[in-house]
Amino acid sequence: MTFVALAQFAPGADKAANLAQITKLAGDAAGRGARVVVLPEYAMFTVPAMDHRFVESAEDLDGEFVTGLRSLARDRGVAIVGGMNERLDGTRISNTLVAAAPDGTVAALYRKIHLYDAFGFRESDVVRAGELTEPETFEVDGVRFGLQTCYDLRFPEMTRRLADAGAQVVLLPAEWVPGPLKEYHWSTLVRARAIENTLYVAAAGQAAPTGSGTSMLVDPMGVVVTSLGEQTGVAVGEVSAERITQVRAKNPALRLRRFTVVPR
Repeated sequence: MTFVALAQFAPGADKAANLAQITKLAGDAAGRGARVVVLPEYAMFTVPAMDHRFVESAEDLDGEFVTGLRSLARDRGVAIVGGMNERLDGTRISNTLVAAAPDGTVAALYRKIHLYDAFGFRESDVVRAGELTEPETFEVDGVRFGLQTCYDLRFPEMTRRLADAGAQVVLLPAEWVPGPLKEYHWSTLVRARAIENTLYVAAAGQAAPTGSGTSMLVDPMGVVVTSLGEQTGVAVGEVSAERITQVRAKNPALRLRRFTVVPR
């Protein structure tokens, strides 16, 4: 077993201030026994509108934000996963998740595949979708973790691919934009992805005003292990490979299915 922390806050346009907030939250999480800390999507930089400011804020993977994340992971002895605006060609960015390992290396990367062109938003105006590569996973304390981002949650094939890649816990940084019924969609979909794949989902969202909050860790039976409301803060919960084994013996849905996932 190991402990996973959901670090919920509201990133803004000040990248140094965002990293300072992350440092505080990661310190709190590590002090409470967490071995993995999940930050929101766009933890490096966020403004309310998807516009040129995301491109202007972008950094390379060896820039200040990722370097700071790696140093923080090494100093605290935890894995930290968070979203950044990765520089591409000067006109668009990649919405990239970086998993910094406890030794300060980059354990895994994920570039968001499903862009949020829905509910009146156009993420694709400034973001280029990631390529359809095999999922990268990483391991902490014998537990295997996979990565996906926000709007990916609405595509069940995405989580199923991670389950097929051996992930026991899906880490889901998000900026779940507030709106009518959106929190209901969030809580329903997080629990559904956990239940249908018999794994844990650790979903860390942005707090208001740009996100709906309500970060949660859900177990393979759909039980909410720990959660947060609208506030900035940290919630820590246990994940257990033994629990997954027990649930899959009771509910062998992955083994009994008749279909696999293929790229479109």
